[in-house]
Amino acid sequence: MKVFFATDIHGSEICWRKFLNAAAFYKADMVILGGDVTGKVLVPILAMPGYWEVSFGGQRMRLETKTELDEIQRKIRDRGSYPSVMAPEELDALSEEDGSVDRRFTLEMTRGLDRWLDMADGKLRGGDIPCILNGGNDDIWEIDDIIEQSPCVSFAESKVLDIGGFYLASMGWTNPTPWNTFREAPEDVLATKIDAVVSQIPDMGRAVFNFHAPPYGTGLDEAPALDENMRPTHGGAVMKPVGSKAVREAILKYEPMLSVHGHIHESRGTAKLGRTLSMNPGSSYTDGVLQGAVLDLNEKKGKVNRYLLVNG
Repeated sequence: MKVFFATDIHGSEICWRKFLNAAAFYKADMVILGGDVTGKVLVPILAMPGYWEVSFGGQRMRLETKTELDEIQRKIRDRGSYPSVMAPEELDALSEEDGSVDRRFTLEMTRGLDRWLDMADGKLRGGDIPCILNGGNDDIWEIDDIIEQSPCVSFAESKVLDIGGFYLASMGWTNPTPWNTFREAPEDVLATKIDAVVSQIPDMGRAVFNFHAPPYGTGLDEAPALDENMRPTHGGAVMKPVGSKAVREAILKYEPMLSVHGHIHESRGTAKLGRTLSMNPGSSYTDGVLQGAVLDLNEKKGKVNRYLLVNG
């Protein structure tokens, strides 16, 4: 069985399209997106009398035609942000204090996710090619029910899913970050969450851990060290491990056949923890590049025959 795994596309629509196309391109039997599916930025486009204005990519632009408007919205979505056309008075009325900015962001994000799931329905032949999605620490809670209701995509959080005789155990939570994101918790809480999902696995010899946080100190979790102002020290040249110790301990304790991770975009690679092959395909979503892993799983022997980290 051939599986394509990617993660951390953060709302990039071009990466989502590439993810869906990966099933045909790599002749994969299944595609899995490990977490951090949605974006984090709302980009207002002001509807003026006879034209539109937008600030994007460090430039202030005036759009004279609907074609120009459509093109800038496409570029915004490909970069992982959400365009929102509104009148100037609507923008003036948005206020962080009353939560209207968050509500508008959630509205645009959920609309975008609905559109993505419609794309999946077409590209994956109405569910003939299994597609599994999971949330990550940056994903808001509203995505869970939306994905759960999709007829062609499976939501994986806290579940064990049978993937052709292997057992995929998923957890999108991470250890604490400096940004206080949605799905993060102390290591002891992560350990409890891990044990709860792992307890559902009927055969640990055929287990695949899909944990968003990479295991601590494996090279899959190296991120730029930050100073007290949350800026990378020495221009980002100093790296340090920031992964989860609970994830590392769980891998060493349970010894799944394979563990796949994300979260730390810079740490693309593989590592061995005991008998477990662990990997993080990394992320370059801001460049419109989809990084992923093609995994050839041997159903009879219960092992990874081959794997390849890919870019596209």
